[in-house]
Amino acid sequence: MPAMASAGSAYLVVDARTGAVLGADNADTLNHPASLTKMMTLYMTFEALHRGKLRWDSQVPFSRTAAAKPPTKLGVKAGQAVSVKEAVLGMIVQSANDAAAAMAEKLGGSEEAFAAMMTAKARRLGMRQTVFTNASGLPDARQVTTARDMSILGMALLRDYPGEYKLFSASSFVFRGRTIRGHNNLMYRYEGMDGIKTGYTNASGFNLVSAVRQGNRRLIGVVMGGRTAKSRDAQMAALMDRYLGGESAGTQLAARPSTQKTVEVASASQASDAPIPFATPQRDNANSVAAIIAMSPGNAIQPGDRPTMLIEPRTPQPAANTGWAVQISAAPTAEAAMAILAQAQAEAGKPLRKASPYTEPVGEGQNMIYRARFTGFKSREAAVSACDALRKRSYDCVLLPGQG
Repeated sequence: MPAMASAGSAYLVVDARTGAVLGADNADTLNHPASLTKMMTLYMTFEALHRGKLRWDSQVPFSRTAAAKPPTKLGVKAGQAVSVKEAVLGMIVQSANDAAAAMAEKLGGSEEAFAAMMTAKARRLGMRQTVFTNASGLPDARQVTTARDMSILGMALLRDYPGEYKLFSASSFVFRGRTIRGHNNLMYRYEGMDGIKTGYTNASGFNLVSAVRQGNRRLIGVVMGGRTAKSRDAQMAALMDRYLGGESAGTQLAARPSTQKTVEVASASQASDAPIPFATPQRDNANSVAAIIAMSPGNAIQPGDRPTMLIEPRTPQPAANTGWAVQISAAPTAEAAMAILAQAQAEAGKPLRKASPYTEPVGEGQNMIYRARFTGFKSREAAVSACDALRKRSYDCVLLPGQG
């Protein structure tokens, strides 16, 4: 069992309209997100609402697993259900862990599969270093993020779901006859602040993502690793005071652009399970699942480290064909890998119509991950065509020559 991690202090302030970083310290140092994780759970809930997969009055059932999550929680019993609206407000106002787990099971089938989807979504938004392993932010040494990545997620919520974002300003809501009050205390007293989320665990320290509107300006601030809630709030207030006053430490973009290119490896055993980061943050125009950084308990990341990406330690058995193949991702479960492949095949269309989805286990025991591949391409040209179609949908793609 990994040792309890010590949080590292970090902050970043970004102009939400331009993406320019106004000030930052340790912005790319890994820290644990704690309940900031729920920002992504909420983002994906809003996405499902917009695509008609959920309605605000849809029922979200609570399994025994979800109901057993530790506080803070709504306290719903196993077998009962809440509406999507109640689950959303529970996550925003109370930071309810049981509501986050129940929503994960509703949308992903299991919390583990949903966490893989969350990590994939992070890549699509431009969050390069974030790894999610659960929907709530409850302690897990593998679940990491950075101040920069959290600022990108905050901007995505504002940009993609401005109507739903207004819920982040709620200070209380009534649930089954009782009033539940929030604890984002700085929001209630800082003029112009209308969200977004607090977070705390022993490993993370006190975290906060805040958005402030002043006239035509909109800033997003991230503070991570605070020693107390009071000191964290004071730091955020001081940062907002400073940068709303016009001081700037630079114009670096919050999401650093990168280039993508097709990667071809000599054999399947040489394919890295590390995805290539996506080029820029973008609004997702389909419910696709992009490349996932697959973490394992045996490769726990400590704050201050860079993500360790699993590389194949031994030669796997090839797929049952001799044609070309492509690899688009790796996931912690076969279920999650197959979900990625099914979505990619639906999105890419004709070039993947006759391809065979294939998952390949790598590693052993708790270190097991599953490569997500398509096999059965009769020529390199067919595999390249598939990769081109996948890249247009913002997927990573690695060419794998045939084994025969």
